[in-house]
Amino acid sequence: MYRRRTLESFLTKASRQFPVLLVTGARQVGKTTFLRHLSRKGRTYVSLDDPMVLSLARKDPALFFQRFPTPLLIDEIQYAPELLPYIKLEVDRNRKPGSFWLTGSQPFHLMKGVSESLAGRVGVVQLLGLSRKEWAGRSRESRPFLPTLPELRTRTRTEEKLPMKELYRLIWRGAFPAIALNGRLGRDLFYSSYFQT
Repeated sequence: MYRRRTLESFLTKASRQFPVLLVTGARQVGKTTFLRHLSRKGRTYVSLDDPMVLSLARKDPALFFQRFPTPLLIDEIQYAPELLPYIKLEVDRNRKPGSFWLTGSQPFHLMKGVSESLAGRVGVVQLLGLSRKEWAGRSRESRPFLPTLPELRTRTRTEEKLPMKELYRLIWRGAFPAIALNGRLGRDLFYSSYFQT
């Protein structure tokens, strides 16, 4: 089940500005779901979780890009950093905004390769777990939050009050979409499995 994310409009604007867009974040925050939801018809999707696709990306990046033309969404780019110089070459040939959308779950290792290959060509967006408004299906109401006294007063007056027990339950379950949106999933099993993998 997809929940509209607050970053949708920001990502759309960033994609009009940069030839490459990288969405990073922890595993299971919904990066792939988010980008696939926003993909227009005609954007090729490829996952480097697929061993055959990953092998092609690592052994023959030029053939990889012949096989998967732009506009292209490459999921889990950190598995094939060999693709980054080829993305740079393509971007330098054709600076078309939104040509490449990338996801990556390991930002520190990934960012080294991105900063070396794609400096000035890539917009980086970090996707976090669901906000309370996203969880409630009210992401359109969200706006950037600065904790100024007037803003805190406005929010205190206008925000829906949650009973303390419900607030603690939301915090305890966490913000990963799979667990936050499905009350039937066991929290302890989800997190113990998440941390072990």
